[in-house]
Amino acid sequence: MIKELKYFFYLLTIFLFVFFCVKYYFSDDHIKKSYRSKENIDLKIEEYEKKIVLLKNNTENIIEYPENSNKKKKKYFFWNLINQND
Repeated sequence: MIKELKYFFYLLTIFLFVFFCVKYYFSDDHIKKSYRSKENIDLKIEEYEKKIVLLKNNTENIIEYPENSNKKKKKYFFWNLINQND
């Protein structure tokens, strides 16, 4: 009998916890507060955007390409490399 009561109270507490969490989450007050907080975040982001200092771009023509390199490159073949190691 005590074992059944214990399980009943466990289930009851779990059920009540879930019920009150869902009730709070879908309440109008919570929805209003969450919407307001999202709106405040957008306003803060806009304020920070205005304060950001933009730096001048100094990376133009930074890459130097070498002119034609006529060095002869040795061509390697996979099977020939394996045979040489034997």
